[in-house]
Amino acid sequence: MAALSLVVKGEDPDAGLSAAERAAVERKLVRHLDLTLLPWLCFLYLLAFLDRTNIGNAKIDNMTKQVVMSNMGYSATLMIFFVAYASFEAVANVLLKRMRPSIFLPLIMIGWGTCMTAMGFVQNWSGLMAARFFLGVFESGLYPGVNYFISCWYRRDEFALRAALFFSFAALAGSFGGLLAAAISKMDGIGGLAGWRWIFILEGAFTILVAFASFWMVHDFPDTAKFLSEADRARVLFRLTQDKQSSAHHEEFKMLYVWQALKDKKTYLAMIVFMGPIMPLYSISLFLPTIISNLSFTDPSQVIKNQLLSVPPYAAAALVTILVGVFSDRYHKRGIYNMGLACIGILGFILLAASSNAIVQYMGSFFGTIGVYASIPLTIAWVANNTEGSYKRGIVLGLVIGWGNLNGLVSCNLWFGAPRFLIGHITVIGYLALFLGLGSYVLRRHLSSQNRDRQQGLLNDRLTGLTEEEIGDLGDANPDFMYIL
Repeated sequence: MAALSLVVKGEDPDAGLSAAERAAVERKLVRHLDLTLLPWLCFLYLLAFLDRTNIGNAKIDNMTKQVVMSNMGYSATLMIFFVAYASFEAVANVLLKRMRPSIFLPLIMIGWGTCMTAMGFVQNWSGLMAARFFLGVFESGLYPGVNYFISCWYRRDEFALRAALFFSFAALAGSFGGLLAAAISKMDGIGGLAGWRWIFILEGAFTILVAFASFWMVHDFPDTAKFLSEADRARVLFRLTQDKQSSAHHEEFKMLYVWQALKDKKTYLAMIVFMGPIMPLYSISLFLPTIISNLSFTDPSQVIKNQLLSVPPYAAAALVTILVGVFSDRYHKRGIYNMGLACIGILGFILLAASSNAIVQYMGSFFGTIGVYASIPLTIAWVANNTEGSYKRGIVLGLVIGWGNLNGLVSCNLWFGAPRFLIGHITVIGYLALFLGLGSYVLRRHLSSQNRDRQQGLLNDRLTGLTEEEIGDLGDANPDFMYIL
């Protein structure tokens, strides 16, 4: 009961320990959190990204010849996913908080696994459109939801690495997706079904199986998580409180948090920044197999070879994503890394646009993939770090990620004019330069200005006349809260 009282009171459970003893206890706790929370969540995102992008692999395995559609029809099947996905993300985070992660995440997985399986049996374009729409509805809750969930467990200077580890599985999904599609396509003719149908059926059925296991494998928020002892729960909550995260504790929903999210200038600056890498991300995910199949050293008819050639760029991106997470946490910097990654991505797409040499273009796909993938979890970590209040953070993340994903609509309509795809490459360069690079610079300047005002005490009048509860409701508007740059 003593430990339980510490959870309720928010007191330090290790008050009597030396600095060395405290550090050892904390390392053990963080390692326990990492091993318990992250592996399964990363696995879920691998499945989600695999399920949303495997249509690109199915396309080069002759899907569009059996489900007859024009190039515009194919683009529409990609676009309808993003419309649904972007529309439901902010709502999904509120539902996650109210329903509990251990219930909400498995339910949406069952939904998208069913949609994915159904895609293997569609007979016409209309059926494919319907399946892709509901796939977007159900998948909309996973990425913003898990990032929000993770941000409620770790200190701000620990979050970028965990977000990077989680998102790196999107890069691995791109890599693994090529290998898996190459293997499954060999099932062509089994059961009277084409190989591309088996890609959807097998991956969808497996997602449903994993969803049922997730009712036991997904955990809830720190104040109710059952895998921790009472003392460790108190430690998690105390660490977050010391990190100026009031969201560590239970919070009742108020419309105030919605208005805070909508009136915050940071929300809209972050939305601009997140546009920068997310449109290029879907361009790479959906069209890299097509781009590779058009390189001069490949034969478009060699489906398996082209699937396999898409693997190395994704593997390199996963490695760099994790390294960026490590160093950005170590040095407590976000914006400067984003600006550097924008330059790397721009270099990659310049190589793709400027040269017709296959080797140069393939090298460009490496730089482009690295610059785009590594900047996405970094941006999400930056947004979560600088948004305080449990519900406000969930709403802001939903808005930022939803708006970013809406830009997937742009990526669906760029990749024509093979083999050079100049319009697509130039548009991606513009997104990386204007939104990711310049946008990160502007957001960093804004946060730096806010920190300077807080250090000089210019915002202390915000606390005048407020009750303790009202001060708690200020979230990151509290002048004691310092932003991470």
